[in-house]
Amino acid sequence: MPQIFRVGPYIIYFWSNENEPIEPVHIHIAESTPQANATKIWITRTGKALLCNNNSHIPPQTLRKLLRMIEANSADIIQKWYDYFGEIQYFC
Repeated sequence: MPQIFRVGPYIIYFWSNENEPIEPVHIHIAESTPQANATKIWITRTGKALLCNNNSHIPPQTLRKLLRMIEANSADIIQKWYDYFGEIQYFC
């Protein structure tokens, strides 16, 4: 799984086995080990981070901080998505 960055014990990454067609731009967050069913965050066309699910059960205060960090780095995340998957679609 391509790791985008790490924040403390949390890994922010792409799940490389995405569906066909590839889903809209999003990242996953898990503590320590990447998992297919981890917390999922959509990245919008404007760089906003939208919570899809919190399957990793990240505490609300920590999740808010992670969402702000993802939004601050959204252009870089989108570029890395394109470099890795070769195409981009947005949730909204």
